Amino acid sequence: MTKVEVTTVDGVLIIDKPSGMTSHDVVQRVKDLIGAKKVGHLGTLDPAATGVLPLVINGATKHAARLAGVEKIYEFTLKLGVSTETDDDTGKLRQEFKVPADAADKLKEILPQFEGRIMQKPPAFSAVKIRGKRAYKLARRGEAVDPDKRPVHVDNISILDTYIPDIKMKLECKSGTYVRSICRDIGEMMGCGGHASGIRRLRSGSYTIDNAVSLDEIEKNPDILNQKLIPVED
Repeated sequence: MTKVEVTTVDGVLIIDKPSGMTSHDVVQRVKDLIGAKKVGHLGTLDPAATGVLPLVINGATKHAARLAGVEKIYEFTLKLGVSTETDDDTGKLRQEFKVPADAADKLKEILPQFEGRIMQKPPAFSAVKIRGKRAYKLARRGEAVDPDKRPVHVDNISILDTYIPDIKMKLECKSGTYVRSICRDIGEMMGCGGHASGIRRLRSGSYTIDNAVSLDEIEKNPDILNQKLIPVED
């Protein structure tokens, strides 16, 4: 792997995270690629999720709290009829249900209940701490995991397209909101189960997918990094 010569070494780099990598994996890959001493991220994305993952490079890491934004925008698919252990399509099947014929109408009726300040239980496979341990580590060991509900804020949730049992949706929310929990809870309320698939973050704070760069793009065209790195002052 060829290292990239970076003319500006402090700033924010918006990565279009690929599926299958943890946020930490992306941090380490960029750190190795550009030879940076310090790299951090501004908000974790699930391994299966893709999209906006802002990274702080070197001196920008000490400004992480100020540079991180609370507004998030996601697009995803709600898959009705199946619940899983992880609340997405990477987990083991928990239960299958028959999807009602009027599922699309029922969904429109209940969506307003998922807007505003709501109480939400994080997925069992998540980074929240239980008894001082990450929930996903306990869950992977087969231990019972039951995270406490906590308040989150959803600005807007809307339907983009419907192909029952799949429903393409868009979520605008504040930090701390789990798309997987939204899908799980909608499925439970509809009585037919549900889980998330194809989660893609389009915005995190002021950082958008339009300004993101993929890891492959950086490796193929190292000069693009100098164009994409945002100085702290900007």
